[in-house]
Amino acid sequence: MKQITGGVCAAQGFKAAGIHCGIRKNQSKRDLALIVSDCPASAAAVYTTNLVKGAPLLVTKAHLADGKAQAILCNSGNANTCNADGPQVAQTMCQLAAEPLGIAAEDVVIASTGVIGQPLDLTPIKAGMAPLVADLGYDNSLHAAQAIMTTDTVAKEVAVEFTLDGKTCHLGGIAKGSGMIHPNMATMLVFLTTDAAISSEMLHKALSTDVQSTFNMVSVDGDTSTNDMVTILANGLARNTPVTEENQDFALFMQALNTVTMQLCRMLAGDGEGATRLLECRVQGAAALATARTVAKAVICSSLVKAAMFGADANWGRVLCAIGYSGAAVDVEKVDVAFASEAGRIAVCKDGAGIPFSEEQAKEILLKSEIEIQVDLHAGTAESTAWGCDLTYDYVKINGDYRT
Repeated sequence: MKQITGGVCAAQGFKAAGIHCGIRKNQSKRDLALIVSDCPASAAAVYTTNLVKGAPLLVTKAHLADGKAQAILCNSGNANTCNADGPQVAQTMCQLAAEPLGIAAEDVVIASTGVIGQPLDLTPIKAGMAPLVADLGYDNSLHAAQAIMTTDTVAKEVAVEFTLDGKTCHLGGIAKGSGMIHPNMATMLVFLTTDAAISSEMLHKALSTDVQSTFNMVSVDGDTSTNDMVTILANGLARNTPVTEENQDFALFMQALNTVTMQLCRMLAGDGEGATRLLECRVQGAAALATARTVAKAVICSSLVKAAMFGADANWGRVLCAIGYSGAAVDVEKVDVAFASEAGRIAVCKDGAGIPFSEEQAKEILLKSEIEIQVDLHAGTAESTAWGCDLTYDYVKINGDYRT
């Protein structure tokens, strides 16, 4: 598994584009993105389980019923959610993209992100389609990554190179997400592409399995978005023998997918709204995987833990508290807790009780930008990791006037 550059354009036969068309008032920010495969691709997606769903998700789900797609169109600045004409607008956007690309509207994945409940004017999108298509390039992933950003402070893109059936394959992705991140079946918007040949059925199996240990383990603020979606397209241009069953090649594909999604998770969590620190909770010694996941997510989601990490305060009692109310079957008298960063590691709790430690050393460790919260349940061999960020004053500032 080799880390490479290129994002969604790392895989053969994928072009991307991103422009400012006028959805957002700030003309320096791109707000319309397009990703296109040179040929029809196998496709799969997972969606938010929020009962309030953006119209683009409903249209995309219908378009992917046949397991095929060739393009992804996404706008930022407006979520096209809770609008009476939302589905019609989303469908029209697909048609606007399909016509100059010479493909069917049903082969377009559509996504939107931004303010909820505000009608989406198609005028700037219609005017921007020609410039958007003109911007398409095989090395243009960054433009697309920038165009899907809302409150994100950095563009997020990752890619890897791997081998299947003796053929060199690539898998890359871009993501956006800074607030409203507490997913169930997906997180914010993530677009993945690969030139590996794999059936849509196995692609869906790979994606739906992977999100359980990656995107579902990310939380910034406890809010599950209405527009969360993770989509992957596989165009098969690597010419490997198509993966149609769970075999060694499928396992290798899963490894490549997980490598990319894991890094995107860290990027999403580290760029949480107002965040100053990336938090990673690593739970080991659980009796079952479900227990490890529940505990890790509970710690990451705790507002008190997040606030303590913002203050570089080794308040380990808040970690124990979160474990205690998580609902997981845990013997709290066996729990160990430690904090770690590039500055070192310090144990703060043993067998569910505090132990002597240097507050000065703990402060030095917790002042770093990436903090690891280590939990050992001493009950088995299952383990899990969750990602989040600290809770800062700026989170409230950003969301206090997000719409106005």
